[in-house]
Amino acid sequence: MRNYLTRFWDRYDRHRDINMRVVLFIFLWQLIHLYWLTTDVVFMRLTGTSFFTPTPAWQFLIIFADFVEIPTLVAATVWYAHSLRKKFNRKDMLMILLINSQWFHIFWITDEFIVREFASVVSTSLWLGWFAIALDYLELPAIFDLSRQFSRQMFKKREVASV
Repeated sequence: MRNYLTRFWDRYDRHRDINMRVVLFIFLWQLIHLYWLTTDVVFMRLTGTSFFTPTPAWQFLIIFADFVEIPTLVAATVWYAHSLRKKFNRKDMLMILLINSQWFHIFWITDEFIVREFASVVSTSLWLGWFAIALDYLELPAIFDLSRQFSRQMFKKREVASV
């Protein structure tokens, strides 16, 4: 088993650039879901007005973002675990914890439940719904961090290429 893990991490390390791009790309898809969640569900509850009514094309993108959420969580966790494997640091550990808090949201409370609960005038689990929504936003620091890592990597490549 150890041999398989060593080979996996060696290969992952050899393809670090492509792994970062894949993780970042699928993580950025989650921004579509968060946009919908904010402008439709949250704003509707807070103001009584939805600032985004999805067209069928947008609905497809939102559904697609929901379908890739599990592979996104796995890929991002592997990315940060690889970094921790090389050198332990608190930031990467925090990112793993924030990313994996999404599992509670996915399997414990679905967005459909939130929409249904928020549609009712009186909800006994209002705070539970707000908590589930808040969990969705905990992936933003990791999205920002991966975007920053990608930008730094691209900047270094340009520096090397111009020398």
